[in-house]
Amino acid sequence: MDEKENNNVPEEELDNIIVLNDENGEEVPFEFLDLIELDGEEYVVLLPVEDEEDEEATGEVVILKVEDTESEEEESYVSVEDEETLNKVFEMFKEKFKEEFNFIDED
Repeated sequence: MDEKENNNVPEEELDNIIVLNDENGEEVPFEFLDLIELDGEEYVVLLPVEDEEDEEATGEVVILKVEDTESEEEESYVSVEDEETLNKVFEMFKEKFKEEFNFIDED
């Protein structure tokens, strides 16, 4: 990753940054927050790295399922379609980090 892509991210936070490609092929940086295991499957909890001028920053996390690839060094992340699974993973994440984050319930 070259310096241009990292100019908004402090150097000490780069270890936690994962860059994924969106549906348009654009690179999107995420902060890795946690890895949650549920029913023998692993899920990553990611927070989009927002530009400082992005006024629509929501603080919403992204939960993706971890899938193995042919390469042992790489993993693949796929969308989770099952709402119940997403809710379970998010509840586990909230319980684990209740002291560190201020969660807002939108019921």
